[in-house]
Amino acid sequence: MRQVPAKVVVLGGGVGGTLVANLLAKALGREGRVTVVDPTGMHHYQPGYLYVALGQANGRWLVRDERTLLRREVDLAVERATKIEPDAGLVHLERGGKLEYDYLVLATGARLVPDLVPGLREGSYEFYSLEGAQRLREALRRFRGGRLLVGIAGVPYKCPPAPVEFVFMVEEYLRRRGIRERSHITLLSPLNRAFTIESASKVIQPIMEQRGIELVTFFNVEEVDPSAGTVSSLEGEKLEYDLLVLVPPHRGQDVIVDSGLGDPAGWLPTDRYTLQVEGHDRIFAIGDATNLPISKSGSTAHFEAPVVASRIASLVRGTAPNENYGGRVMCFLETGNRKATVLRFDYEHPPAPPQPNLIWHSAKWLFNRLYWETVPQGRLPEKMPMPIPTGRSES
Repeated sequence: MRQVPAKVVVLGGGVGGTLVANLLAKALGREGRVTVVDPTGMHHYQPGYLYVALGQANGRWLVRDERTLLRREVDLAVERATKIEPDAGLVHLERGGKLEYDYLVLATGARLVPDLVPGLREGSYEFYSLEGAQRLREALRRFRGGRLLVGIAGVPYKCPPAPVEFVFMVEEYLRRRGIRERSHITLLSPLNRAFTIESASKVIQPIMEQRGIELVTFFNVEEVDPSAGTVSSLEGEKLEYDLLVLVPPHRGQDVIVDSGLGDPAGWLPTDRYTLQVEGHDRIFAIGDATNLPISKSGSTAHFEAPVVASRIASLVRGTAPNENYGGRVMCFLETGNRKATVLRFDYEHPPAPPQPNLIWHSAKWLFNRLYWETVPQGRLPEKMPMPIPTGRSES
């Protein structure tokens, strides 16, 4: 049996990193020492940004000290990781320090890169950061009607349902303000449908038609012209706007790129079942950081974390890991008017979302309020009478 505690370093203190650290600390006990490295030491509940933008949530509720979410035996280093040396088992820190590891978990999430699209930063709004959501909230308060365009400026991006949720919820928001009749809402999709998943689009698009929300397909954003109030697509289409909301392009974190571990966009090549970074037996990746063909969401990280914790615990003890990740994802999709549907799927089974109803809306409402006491500490049971998904990742 191993005499010296195994050193496990987790980069990233979002939902995936927090959960895997807590699960590992509990599983390993004195057999391991777990350290979380996070650049701010603050944990953001990112699904709440959507509600901040619409004036339904206070941003202060969405942020907590990471230390309060970790088991007391987990160490926390509030510092930015700048480089990883896989062969030496070292993580370099911004202030010059180094951390040795036997096992490394990369839960570094994704970063927003608005400057990849000319004019996007100056000419559009977003709700994928707390600051962006607060800025959009003020823009919506000033909005008095006109052409409201909502689109996606790069794929992949975190929380695929979010743009669709926003158009439904902003339509309701404008009705409540009495300016819906003066407003034209358009969803710009880079695909031939409203949503990435065809079965979900079949549920969503009839509701969009009923609500008078226009859908423009095959619109891949190329440029924004703030002075002219126009957005152009790679396909050659140009649309005018009074208020433009775009999901910024996403990329992997700099530490992944600078360490030579990622693909050209910074995503980690990850085994879809073991969650090991390809070519590195002792490095695992979860959440938004991976290149897996599944949603970049907190729900994904939530289901991946127990697999990584189990596999590392087995490796520490010298036993054969026997738990794999099957691509399990579960998330809500709000459709406004106190209704929502749910998407549950994995690698082998596409989702069959039910018609939106009050039950799923209430389930999401409940989860939002229980998040801090449940998910980061791994307190949600595997099976529940009413399925509850996790939020967007650390992303």
